[in-house]
Amino acid sequence: MIKVTSDAANQIKKIISNAPKGMDSIIVGVDKSGCSGYAYKLDFANSEEIQNYEFVNKDGAKIYIDPLATMFLLGSTMDYKVEKTASRFIFDNPNQKNTCGCGESFNI
Repeated sequence: MIKVTSDAANQIKKIISNAPKGMDSIIVGVDKSGCSGYAYKLDFANSEEIQNYEFVNKDGAKIYIDPLATMFLLGSTMDYKVEKTASRFIFDNPNQKNTCGCGESFNI
């Protein structure tokens, strides 16, 4: 489904350690948003309540893929980058055709 780098898994584990009670994983999805059409979306999740989602366990980080996002994310790699002025999750998505100027949204 998707690959998750060790850097992304480590950041997910840090985020989950400060998550609201009962949240032990994240859901990766896609929303209609931005000037290019779609944006990646991350939400907290309780793995006991998740059914029929693709699942990735990378170094103890639990990541679920929203079924509605599967066709958008197939073959993607999720990474986490720390730069001088920002840190963020990055998706290397082979299905992506274009992105907006700020890089926050994409189209397929």
